[in-house]
Amino acid sequence: MCRTNGQCFAIIEEDEHGEAVLTSGCMKYEGSHFQCKDSPNAQTRRTIECCATDLCNRDLQPTLPPPIPGKPPLWNDHLLAFLISVTVCCFTLVTITVVCYYRFKLQTARRRYQRDLEQDEAFIPVGDSLKDLISQSSTGSGSGLPLLVQRTIAKQIQMVRQIGKGRYGEVWLGRWRGEKVAVKVFFTRFIAADIKGTGTFTQLFLITDYHENGSLYDYLKYTTLDTKGLLRLAFSAACGLCHLHTEIYGTQGKPAIAHRDLKSKNILIKKNGTCCIADLGLAVKYNSDTNEVDIPLSTRMGTRRYMAPEVLDETLNKNQFQAYIMADIYSYGLVVWEMARRCVTGGIVEEYQLPYWDMVPSEPSYEDMREVVCVKVMRPVVSNRWNSDECLRSMLKLMSECWAHNPASRLTALRVKKTLAKMVESQDIKI
Repeated sequence: MCRTNGQCFAIIEEDEHGEAVLTSGCMKYEGSHFQCKDSPNAQTRRTIECCATDLCNRDLQPTLPPPIPGKPPLWNDHLLAFLISVTVCCFTLVTITVVCYYRFKLQTARRRYQRDLEQDEAFIPVGDSLKDLISQSSTGSGSGLPLLVQRTIAKQIQMVRQIGKGRYGEVWLGRWRGEKVAVKVFFTRFIAADIKGTGTFTQLFLITDYHENGSLYDYLKYTTLDTKGLLRLAFSAACGLCHLHTEIYGTQGKPAIAHRDLKSKNILIKKNGTCCIADLGLAVKYNSDTNEVDIPLSTRMGTRRYMAPEVLDETLNKNQFQAYIMADIYSYGLVVWEMARRCVTGGIVEEYQLPYWDMVPSEPSYEDMREVVCVKVMRPVVSNRWNSDECLRSMLKLMSECWAHNPASRLTALRVKKTLAKMVESQDIKI
């Protein structure tokens, strides 16, 4: 109770448990003014009443104001803060756990990969080149190196730079133990059995010898040929095509194969100026035991510019392997035309062009090619200088017999090879 000179007061307020607590006392004046009213920013519900006579606060009976709608009591604020703190801590703990788990998983995978790589290095002796491994392979199945060796090499490949790209993959320059290799990367789509229309990409590697001169298409654009260079290219390409078309019997044998997409971009140039035929993605093979043609399921066609007349007008007999071989010969004739244009005679040479460059658009349609090749029966134009040079004159005769409209009139790959072999021998060319 208050007896002295001062301000008597009584306060009733709500504690943290929601119960009302009454407090009374006396506020003395000491140079400051006591205001007998509540603050609008008070954190709890309370009421202050004051009086100015002795013991007057004995009779004060303040009552709590009604609760403000929507404002939770103080203990609810504490509970909310506690729940928020617990949630944040749990979330942080879960995040740290997940990050640590995946880091551990990644490190484990890296250690396993490194361990496997070390084991693989031991499996393939140091100093062996790709040619050594191929020569040591004795599978006899025509499938190349054993699967374990193939996987080992694939893991050890270092990709250097992309050197080519097509519709279904890329070609990269790679290094294996310091040796340059060409890596063809095929992109395939895997579709989950229970999810229709979606999937993820995987990569398949095809590792081969690397030829610095690139394709015949690239080579001819920037290089002119002499007579020996022309014969070396044409003869080596004919040898490769003859090898494909011929069935070889024995433990190291192979079936007869038709390329179906022969063109200058699919022929590579070796260091010694000879050709090797590449990209057998559309090839078909002949099974002599069943007399059947093994046609791939792919719906891809060859390159329209190089398609034979019977392919363009859809008269090719797909059940006869000989029909595919003759279509290859037509394409070979066009490739020889590309080579011959770049042969210098009498100081004259034509610039490099694709077959039918002056007759169809740069990206010809089937209709464009069918009109020129099948309806008008036109073939690539040759320069008058060809008739004045013995080598070019012989090459013109050869290619004309290769691109004949009637497939039965075309030369076989073996006949082309023998014809060119005589020309090579007469020029004393070493291949």
